[in-house]
Amino acid sequence: MNSNGSKVLQYALASLSTWLMPIAIVSLLFAIGLGWLVKSFLIVLGLLVLTPFILALGLQWWIGRNLVQDRCPVCEHPLAGLANTPLQCPSCGEALQVKNGGFERSTPPGTIDVDAVDVSVIPLKESQD
Repeated sequence: MNSNGSKVLQYALASLSTWLMPIAIVSLLFAIGLGWLVKSFLIVLGLLVLTPFILALGLQWWIGRNLVQDRCPVCEHPLAGLANTPLQCPSCGEALQVKNGGFERSTPPGTIDVDAVDVSVIPLKESQD
């Protein structure tokens, strides 16, 4: 008798039994009316697989809408910040606020922030009387 043939048959039955048992269990559940349990399990498994992808896409969308990249209005150092959040410039230490798609200096209440403008003096022509 060929002993190699029986080993091959045992191996084939062992690999078949790994698939045969879950199929038998699912068939039994459907037969006794518990198919909803299998369907629920498959739905939960699908949600567990899809949830990380949906979360990654949502995070990319949110960051794309709320991330602002601009320069510090004081020292022109490039910065990145989230919309409507305070931050401090790492270069000059100025307190900044993200507003209207750019950075603005944060000033305490009651402080008047003035931009200096250079006005050159133009001499007036003397009138001829």
